[in-house]
Amino acid sequence: MVKTIINQVESKNDIVLVEMLANKIWKEHYPPIIGKEQVRYMLGKYQTSPAIKQQIEQGANYHILYEQSHPVGYFSFHFENDVVFLSKIYVAKEVRGHGIGKKAMDYIIQQAKAHSAKVIRLTVNKLNVATIDAYKKLGFSMTDSVVKDIGGGYVMDDYVMEKAV
Repeated sequence: MVKTIINQVESKNDIVLVEMLANKIWKEHYPPIIGKEQVRYMLGKYQTSPAIKQQIEQGANYHILYEQSHPVGYFSFHFENDVVFLSKIYVAKEVRGHGIGKKAMDYIIQQAKAHSAKVIRLTVNKLNVATIDAYKKLGFSMTDSVVKDIGGGYVMDDYVMEKAV
């Protein structure tokens, strides 16, 4: 039985670890979906240590996922009234399918309930088919479609998905 550990990001070293995980996971997963240039842009804008630190200061809850004692992913969410917005959930390619994402989602559901949230909401790239299927298996359904300009000539073309808590 593989043991998954979830630790809240609290230190500068934790933030640096999240940045390293983001660079690894995004570069192995997203180039076929959004291209290398947009991956580079988004990592630089949203997943550097200063950007992550700022997000935490603004209320984001970052957590690192460990399989045994090895860091293999991370997730981030924040509260918007009675909604938990799941901003990020990323698991390394070599451990996808091990139930780590489900354990992260179970944790997020616990946090949602503890804060009396009614819904978990997320956005997912429309071309990220495997991830959309995974969210559907976890009980999420599509509720909207959004295109957001993120600067640099790039947009995020996403589905909005929700799951009742």
